[in-house]
Amino acid sequence: MDRSRREARGEARRETATPAPPARPSGSPPPRSASPIAPTSRLILRRARNRRRPGSLWSRLPRPRAIADACGRALRRALPTAAAVAVLGALGGAAWAGHRWITHSPRFAITEIAIRGARHVDPEQLRAALPIHAGDSVFTGLADVARAVRGNPWVAAAEVHRVLPHTIAIDLREHAAAAVVDLGDTGERYLVDAQGRPFKRVGPAGDEGDDGRDGHGLPIITGLARAAFTADPAAAIAGVRDALAAASQWRSAQRPAIAEVHVDAHGALTLHTQGPAIAIQLGAPGAEAGARMQAFDAAWAGLGDAERARTRAIHTGTRPDHATVAFAKD
Repeated sequence: MDRSRREARGEARRETATPAPPARPSGSPPPRSASPIAPTSRLILRRARNRRRPGSLWSRLPRPRAIADACGRALRRALPTAAAVAVLGALGGAAWAGHRWITHSPRFAITEIAIRGARHVDPEQLRAALPIHAGDSVFTGLADVARAVRGNPWVAAAEVHRVLPHTIAIDLREHAAAAVVDLGDTGERYLVDAQGRPFKRVGPAGDEGDDGRDGHGLPIITGLARAAFTADPAAAIAGVRDALAAASQWRSAQRPAIAEVHVDAHGALTLHTQGPAIAIQLGAPGAEAGARMQAFDAAWAGLGDAERARTRAIHTGTRPDHATVAFAKD
């Protein structure tokens, strides 16, 4: 019974807290709060209100005045660069035109190739080997000309320069031949300078060049092989220098003329006179060779003319009184 009373009181309390909605006349629309779709309708209207209306493509383009201002600014910034390019182009065109006029003008055509300092070099053969000829421009490149000149074996150094308006001048410094080295194993002969360096081939034994003058009157150094120059060029050149030094020392006094200097496998020197042919054994080069030359002088002074004509070999010693003379058999 108590429970039923409590339930009756709760229902009365709920009815008091929530009054019933007032009656509305028939035919009138329900209030907004009562409509179950009212909140959703307001949200949709608010979103639709925030959307932008799409504009046309032409309305998005910059205005003509803005375009003109931008073009003007770009042109003003580009003017210095354009002016510099134009100036450089004009200068380059003028330089090209001037170069073409100079290199093709008949006023600067070559009429002479002057060669100075030629003693062994044939000037006509040298001119024929050059990359320039009469009628070419005097302003042609000289590096190729100098390279062709130095290709001649007689030329030790060369200077090439222009003498305006029509001349190419070539100044030569030739090698000075000191002897002929005979490579007996191959039959080849080479001219060598005072430093012992070979610079020109003069052909096999018995052939001293096309004109017969290369090596004429020079002593011949024998006993060296091509293999020696290939295996140890410095040692071979040193042997040539020793032979040249001995020949020069021999010529410093009144002695028979030397035709050949022979270098054996141990570096010992033997001189051969021109006529009568006498073999003079000097031994090792240097100071010992000088002492042996004095021994030769003493022995030679003690011989008469008939004995000298019969002499075929002289073995010298390191003292003036040490010399052995070998005579030809009667």
